[in-house]
Amino acid sequence: MNSIKRIPYFLLILFAVLSVSCSRADENEDVLSQEDISNIILKVKDDATGITATYNYTVNSVTVPEIKLTDGKTYTVETVFKNGNEDVTQEIISALDEHFFVFAFQGAQINLTRMDDIIRADGNRVGFKTKWTVIKTVDSAAPVLEFKIIHDAASVNENQNGFAFGTVVGGETDAMAVFRLNN
Repeated sequence: MNSIKRIPYFLLILFAVLSVSCSRADENEDVLSQEDISNIILKVKDDATGITATYNYTVNSVTVPEIKLTDGKTYTVETVFKNGNEDVTQEIISALDEHFFVFAFQGAQINLTRMDDIIRADGNRVGFKTKWTVIKTVDSAAPVLEFKIIHDAASVNENQNGFAFGTVVGGETDAMAVFRLNN
């Protein structure tokens, strides 16, 4: 009989423990998920002429923008993110240590240097502003830039690894864009 009286107390304690352990209130909310990025825009400025061309990739689109580059030239490239008409770049900057960009130039010989003014706590630059030195734009039949925004990676590295500039361990892809490369 005594154990029957303890059942309500046991249930109350069990409910309290489950409520606290299942709470996500103390977790950081994903600042910008893939659904919130509709467009990835690259502003490519020819360093010699000062002329800027804009290339707009719509996330999950079948249309692939083609970036025109000239062999032997250097370009300064700025990356902008939109959600519809709203510029959400600042939201990504606000969560700087949670993001990292990977630039993979497949079928092209392009060197990339990150030039961001702000630096992550681990000493790496995210890649909002980059310098591209073009050695050979078309080095295979279908050269492309595969651009990824990585969220919450355990570790990141700016260095080149094969044809990709930037590597990550862990994390997930917030958004990805593909741009064709041509002369």
